Amino acid sequence: MAQARCGCCPWLVLLCACAWGHPKAADLGGQDVRNCSTSPPYLPVTAVNTTVQLAALRQQMQTQNLTAYIIPDTDAHMSEYIGKHDERRAWITGFTGSAGIAVVTLVKAALWTDSRYWTQAERQMDCNWGPDYHRQIVGTTPIVTWLLTEIPAGGRVGFDPFLFSVGSWESYDLALQDSDRQLVSITDNLVDLVWGADRPPVPSQPIYALQEAFTGSTWQEKVSGIRSQMQEHPKAPTAVLLSALDETAWLFNLRSSDIPYNPFFYSYVLLTDSTIRLFTNKSRFSSDTLRYLNSSCTGAMCVQIEDYSQVRDSVQAYASGDVRIWIGTSYTTYGVFEVIPKEKLVADTYSPVMVTKAVKNSKEQALLKASHVRDAVAVIRYLVWLEKNVPKGTVDEFSGAELVNKLRGEEEFSSGPSFETISASGLNAALAHYSPTKEVHRKLSSDEMYLLDSGGQYWDGTTDITRTVHWGTPSAFQKEAYTRVLIGNIDLSRLIFPAATSGRVTEAFARRALWDVGLNYGHGTGHGIGNFLCVHEWPVGFQSNNIAMAKGMFTSIEPGYYQDGEFGIRIEDVALVVEAKTKYPGTYLTFEVVSLVPYDRNLIDVSLLSPVQLQHLNSYYKTIREKVGPELQRRQLLEEFEWLQQHTEPLAARAPDTASLAAVLAASTLAILSWSI
Repeated sequence: MAQARCGCCPWLVLLCACAWGHPKAADLGGQDVRNCSTSPPYLPVTAVNTTVQLAALRQQMQTQNLTAYIIPDTDAHMSEYIGKHDERRAWITGFTGSAGIAVVTLVKAALWTDSRYWTQAERQMDCNWGPDYHRQIVGTTPIVTWLLTEIPAGGRVGFDPFLFSVGSWESYDLALQDSDRQLVSITDNLVDLVWGADRPPVPSQPIYALQEAFTGSTWQEKVSGIRSQMQEHPKAPTAVLLSALDETAWLFNLRSSDIPYNPFFYSYVLLTDSTIRLFTNKSRFSSDTLRYLNSSCTGAMCVQIEDYSQVRDSVQAYASGDVRIWIGTSYTTYGVFEVIPKEKLVADTYSPVMVTKAVKNSKEQALLKASHVRDAVAVIRYLVWLEKNVPKGTVDEFSGAELVNKLRGEEEFSSGPSFETISASGLNAALAHYSPTKEVHRKLSSDEMYLLDSGGQYWDGTTDITRTVHWGTPSAFQKEAYTRVLIGNIDLSRLIFPAATSGRVTEAFARRALWDVGLNYGHGTGHGIGNFLCVHEWPVGFQSNNIAMAKGMFTSIEPGYYQDGEFGIRIEDVALVVEAKTKYPGTYLTFEVVSLVPYDRNLIDVSLLSPVQLQHLNSYYKTIREKVGPELQRRQLLEEFEWLQQHTEPLAARAPDTASLAAVLAASTLAILSWSI
């Protein structure tokens, strides 16, 4: 699990805000928040003065005859993480949280974000922004309700169509219908016009081709496969339009660094049966990469590179012919959607590229598995270091996060972390999306739980693993909660289910052991993962908007439990969907766990495990020894090897403790005596 993830489709993250909620953000630095009710108002030093930018934005709104303007926190590709160049909402509000939508009228300004960021918003925003609006659920309904009360009939609500998914636009348009307020598409982003020269530049790092050793197939093979799907489609699309950045990166085996934590570059693709048009910045390609793409020719297997800014006009021109354009609505923005006539659209939730890359071929599977072996080495080195240094009182959440990132960076083929590391001690671990900063963090202690959720980008794969540990004496409740989370992880990992089963059908197995005693967790149970692509790769996972499970998919399995203000537990592994061996004929699937770090023995109550669960756990530990042990030995990491041997010793079934047994015997004796009276 990573920052700003709720197990929802990326373009719905702000709307779902994690359906069951999260504990409220801990106040880690005192109550130094704004007070707009005093005269003059009190503003902490962390508050940003937004008077100038709001005045300039309102001038731009007046030139467009707008009454209100919506500013979401996304980019033109519905990316989960966005670059500095696209942080418009943060610049106009001063609020830097990863989730939120701002709305500015000619006289007022408001922000909507979820409970994780309420305190942060009060620290960073000045009194130009309404005092209570950010304490509302993020979504279309509360924003539209506010607009209907704040702008008069006949008002015009402006938005940048490239920052709204098709679904987002439809929800706003429907909500404003019959209200005598108009939703207006403005292709020139007004915040950009105000931001001007101070806006961070568009990334210009090289766009490079992955070496063949790190790809599952050539880009020509991938293009041919998508064209075959076009030909077989009952609606006979003549083109596929790709908008998500990982789609382009995967299709052409190209990478760059425009987006934090993701090796992508700003781009679109319009693929037909005879042409390939890649919209991006051509100056970022080396001559070798241009040759790799056959960009000097115009044939069916030649990639024609066109300017990124021309995609809307080019799609509109193409759509004027006798064509049908296949899109995935989850990642297509209204900016290109609105220029395609409805009768020429072939719309699915996900594009054929998004669905195809979700199933890894045998080479891709081997690559991703190999990256997890090296990743396990880095995490084990970190856990060994923690065991020695936490008792000294010298480790904090932030320094720990820096170290685990450094250790991953020393691994072969490393290309940085795959998301912002969640390094959380004690009560901070109860915040499922908490990440420490240099200014705000806690010391790690042997008396508290510690939750580490981290991952790496490698040329051969992307990783994401969570381990929760306790170096002292955990309470009975902590051990029970941890063991029940572990049981959920095991039960889902070993589940056998029919092919093409939806993940949402199986998800309850991860929760059952918690539900049995009245516990639960408020986030998704898992997400897909890519080969040097997204750490949260849609459309794989366990939610209702995920596609059915298929052999060759990778997903995380990550149940948890969070005790507000005290501790948090999450156990996350990445698993490959494989064919299951069953007694009777049939096509059934199960999971093969590819994360290879042992769980904390100190937190496992073996008496809660069934014989089958215990056998599965010990088999997993045997796999870790066989796969990671030799790598540790090869690199002369002897201390880490010894640690691994100790932490993967087979666990033995344990009878109820003596006190419990004595109580049972006493009760039995009393019962016998009562019968004889």
